[in-house]
Amino acid sequence: MRYNQSIQVKAPATVANMVCGFDVLGFAVREPYDLMTLRLREEPGILIRHKDSFGLPEAATENVAGVALMALMETINTPVGFELSIEKQIKPGSGLGSSAASAAGAVVAANLLLGDIFSKEDLVRFAMHGEKLASGVKHADNIAPCIYGGTTLIRSAFPLDIITLPSPELYVSIVHPQIEVKTADARSILRQQILLKDAIRQWGNIAGLVAGILQNDHGLIERSMEDVLIEPARSILIPGFDKIKQASKAAGSLGGGISGSGPSVFMLSDTAEKAGAVAQAMQDIYQAIGLEHYTYVTTINASGVEVLA
Repeated sequence: MRYNQSIQVKAPATVANMVCGFDVLGFAVREPYDLMTLRLREEPGILIRHKDSFGLPEAATENVAGVALMALMETINTPVGFELSIEKQIKPGSGLGSSAASAAGAVVAANLLLGDIFSKEDLVRFAMHGEKLASGVKHADNIAPCIYGGTTLIRSAFPLDIITLPSPELYVSIVHPQIEVKTADARSILRQQILLKDAIRQWGNIAGLVAGILQNDHGLIERSMEDVLIEPARSILIPGFDKIKQASKAAGSLGGGISGSGPSVFMLSDTAEKAGAVAQAMQDIYQAIGLEHYTYVTTINASGVEVLA
């Protein structure tokens, strides 16, 4: 084995839940993304170095990319080590799959260095260890689209059953207010019991959203992006959330909601012009209340983690 091999990848941000699909739906976006370089080492073990200012732990057992690589290494017979350099552009706690990008990017790069010996499903399973470290739960709604690309449905996490969906021809507007919402905290405020009528309404919306994606039916997608279970609890953590939704709708969006556990908010539009107007409306809301924020106007990333030449 050549131990001087290295590879650089671009690991994309992801939008999980897609409003009504808590823990089961997600898609990857073109921007933002993390840059990661992985090199094989002759010495066993994992060395991690961050080239960003987020202050994330570099010990492998405390780093989401590190524990994902450890899960992968447990399944191979040849002793091997890795040196990983991470330049994060997806802010931790943004709701844009920051931990998923690190974990997914690391295992995709490792698999390619080892001769492409694992399936994408294997890689998702390894990377889910990183999500467990980050949030306490092995969820795959960020990991799967990051690795597979496009839009994915997690029919089951245990056992893992991932269905890839055609990516709708839509534009994505995202606003990231500069506050942090930890996934574990956002999960802790959710109701543990729900009314049957609310569950029925939510199931109908999830089925309608999937059908709308499969048929590229923008009207059905618009009608189905409603969350009666998760959003009412989590939206209180996001300043100006209701105003963001109202202003985005007025600017021409099909709809949207909280990205992952927040605080980022995403909206889908059917033209680039509308997506730009939606992003401006989002900016206007946060400028009015004096909250620092970033906005992105992007598209769905059909390829997932990409190798850079």
